[in-house]
This record gives sequence, C-alpha cells and structure tokens, in this order.
Amino acid sequence: MLRALLVFLALMTGFAATPAAADRVKDLGGFQGIRSNQLTGYGIVVGLAGTGDDNLEYTMQSMKAVASRFGLQLPAGVNPGLKNAAVVMITAELPAFAKPGQRIDITVASMGKAKSLRGGALIMTPLMGADGQIYAMAQGNLAVGGLGIEGKDGSSVVVNVPSTGRIPEGATVERTVDTGFETAPTLVFNLARADFTTAQNVATAINARFGGGVADAVDGVSIKVNAPAGADVRATMMSEIENLTVTSADPPARVIVNARTGTVVINSTVRVGAAAITHGKLTVRIDEKQTVVQPAPFSNGTTANEQKSGVNVEEEKRPMFLMNPGPKLADIVKAVNAIGATPSDLVAILEALKEAGALKADLIIL
Repeated sequence: MLRALLVFLALMTGFAATPAAADRVKDLGGFQGIRSNQLTGYGIVVGLAGTGDDNLEYTMQSMKAVASRFGLQLPAGVNPGLKNAAVVMITAELPAFAKPGQRIDITVASMGKAKSLRGGALIMTPLMGADGQIYAMAQGNLAVGGLGIEGKDGSSVVVNVPSTGRIPEGATVERTVDTGFETAPTLVFNLARADFTTAQNVATAINARFGGGVADAVDGVSIKVNAPAGADVRATMMSEIENLTVTSADPPARVIVNARTGTVVINSTVRVGAAAITHGKLTVRIDEKQTVVQPAPFSNGTTANEQKSGVNVEEEKRPMFLMNPGPKLADIVKAVNAIGATPSDLVAILEALKEAGALKADLIIL
C-alpha cells in the first residue's frame, strides 16, 4: 500500500514541476441563478403483484382520495385491500431554463411497508418546488433494478433495493422557473472554490475581452459583470465569458489523511521547514512454553507440567533523518521512503511535524 502511495506521489511531482495550465471559466464555477431546482411529490403506485403496503391507514386514505377525483365514493367502513398499491415519494430535478412540455426523469421510493415496486405504475402526481407551486406532472411505469423474493416458510432473497425505482422522462414540465438573468442589473459569476487570486484573474480576463470596468471581483467568490439588457445579448456575452481561459491560483497547502483506510494525499503546494525526524520501532515478544517434569525414581512425587516464560524486547534502531527547510513534494516523498514509514506511521509523523511548526500546510484527517 505504501509503495502505491509513493508511486502516486512521485507521479504528482512531475505535474507540480510544470507551470499551471489555463482553465476555462466555465470549469471554475457558474453564473448566479443558473441552477437546477428540486421537486417533490406524494403519489400512489398501483398494479403491484401483492407486494404493496397492505392495510396502512394513510395508504387507504390516499386511495380514497384518488377514487374521489373520479366521483367514486367508497362506502363508509369499507377499506380496500391494498397489497397491490403503495404510497411513494417522487423526487426530481428541474434543470435551468426547462420549458413547459419538456420531460425530466423522476425517482420513486416507497414510504411504507411495500416490499417491491416492480411492475407498478405511478398515478398522475403533481411535483412541487420549495415555494409550494406545481412545476411538473409525473406519471408512468416504473423501472426497478432490485428484486425481492419471499418463500412461504419466511425465507427471502433481496437483490439491490426493490422498493425504489425510476421513470425515465416520467414527468412533464408545466411551469418555467424565472432565472432573472435577462433583467437583473448585473450578472454575477460565482467560483466553485473561494480564492481571491482566481477571482481577480477572471475579472481581468473579462475586462481584457470586453473592455475595462465591465467586471469587478466583489470578493473571493463573486465577480460582478456589467452586461447590457436583453436575453439574446446577455446569452452571447455569457457564452464568451464561459469560454475565456484564465490561470487558476495554486490551492492552499493541504495534507489529507483518511485514518480508516490509511490513504494520504499531499498536494503540490505543501512545504516543510527544517526538522530532524527519527522513526523507531519497539517490539515486545513473550514466548510461553510448557515442559513435563518427571519425579525421581522410587519417590512419592507425581508428574507435573512446568510453565516457562521468555520475555524479549527488541528496538529497531534507525538514524535521525534531517529534512532541509523548504523541500518540495519530491523531497517529502524521498524522506518518507528513507525512513520506511507505513501509512499509519506517516500519519503520526505528519502530526508531529504540524505540532512542531515545520509542516506548512493544513493537516485534515478524515
């Protein structure tokens, strides 16, 4: 495992030695308001082969509500058998600029005791946004990847999750979400990772393309763009901005350690100050032996077992390793290789370097 880690770090040193490459603006973030929106709905899946919710109270209430849509009133005190039906929650994402009539995929998950939704069909259900408005209508036959089988003796086999399914293009968009990009006073581009240097570089690139004063870096995330009014003009301008190339700033120096798996990732900006490192190993070994003790001839003694213990302490001696100030990633890899540290030992060494003030990086332990 350590060998694979060192090979990975050695490969990373080659990338660290090369100058930073230019990135497209669209790969660094996105425009404010141009985003997807989550939709949810509550519905009924029917047509199940006896794997539904059975007699749950809210399932019966839902079925009565569905029947009442068509003018059918069930007699008082009569509850339908619901092994072929299940109450479900429907979730979907409404993409930005989605127009009425377009179709989106939906995910359907059982809310009750339904064992499987395989073979079921979703009854027409409205999908609402966070504002309580209906933005899409969902309906269709479920595609379920899971499988559940149960025998009469109670034995069962379940493959994947049969109580969740999807309906490709199962919802039709009924309402458009207003992004406001064509009427807002300014456009705002937000970086995915906050960095003042990158924000300033993006603003500089935009001003170089469209003229001075068009873009200003508001903070480490947002770049305000003064754009002319009109959807067509702004769409063209946003397309050109997204395809501009800028040089991203180097990320903060970080060492990421996953203590559960022993994975250690060190980025190319990590530096280490002058430090002396020694790494030893203490081994304590206890050997237990049993021997048979025979009594002397013609004596009254009896044969007995005698316990013998041997305690041995071994300490592996390793010389102290001197790490010069300001080494790069390649030097850190050589240092780790020189002391022969395992991933768990490496975590201890990095923590000690951080406490000593020699590790010029954020140490993040997952």
